[in-house]
Amino acid sequence: MNSSVSLKTTTLRSSEFSCPSCVEKIETRLKGLDGVESAEVKFASGRVIVSHDPEKASVHNLVDAIAEVGFTVKPSAI
Repeated sequence: MNSSVSLKTTTLRSSEFSCPSCVEKIETRLKGLDGVESAEVKFASGRVIVSHDPEKASVHNLVDAIAEVGFTVKPSAI
C-alpha cells in the first residue's frame, strides 16, 4: 500500500456476535476488501476495528461486507 495514503480507523458495533467463529469470517471478509489495511473483531465487546483507506473502502463498504457474511453493524463514535 502506498505510504502516502491516509488511513482511517473506523469502529463498528454489533450486538449480533454469538459465536467466536464469526470473528474469523468477518475479519477475512474485511481484509479481502481493496483498501483495508487491517480488521480486528473484539468478540466480547461486539466491536470491529478497521484500518482502511476511505477512498477505496468507505464505511458503507465495510458495513456491506459484514452484512454479506450475515451480521449487522453500525458505525460507532467510540
